[in-house]
Amino acid sequence: MRFPGALLAVAAIAVAVTGCSDDSSKSGVAQTKVGDCINITDNAPNATKGEPIDCASPKAVYKVFQTFDKDTPCASGYTRYSAQPGSGFMCLAPNFKQDSCYNEVGSAPYKWAECGTKEATIKVVKRVDGSADEFECSGSANFITVADPKTVFCLGKP
Repeated sequence: MRFPGALLAVAAIAVAVTGCSDDSSKSGVAQTKVGDCINITDNAPNATKGEPIDCASPKAVYKVFQTFDKDTPCASGYTRYSAQPGSGFMCLAPNFKQDSCYNEVGSAPYKWAECGTKEATIKVVKRVDGSADEFECSGSANFITVADPKTVFCLGKP
């Protein structure tokens, strides 16, 4: 059974960032490129906020998978993100870390959460890179698979 949540929903979310149309005047998430990572700092469904972060950080919840100049839907399993009006759209792939916890709230994006706190709603008990086969999660009823890059996240309770 697939885990219901933000990665399976295609939701437009916005980050309030100021700036003009050229990249040098943009700040934060609006300057991210394919391969960069994003920490979701507030995962409110209609007012999500994020910031660029080093991909090695446990708080690097998403990696920018694709960018588009115009409104383009993302494939299933990716989260659609708009950093600011006029800055284009991104499709974000999960970058969850094994043994890390996250906050999942319906169609909003996932947010890193300290394990053991009430904010933590899921824990990645196993991460398998190079496979999109949910059978890698034997013993875990909930999982997320990503086709590109092939990754399986086996989920449990925090």
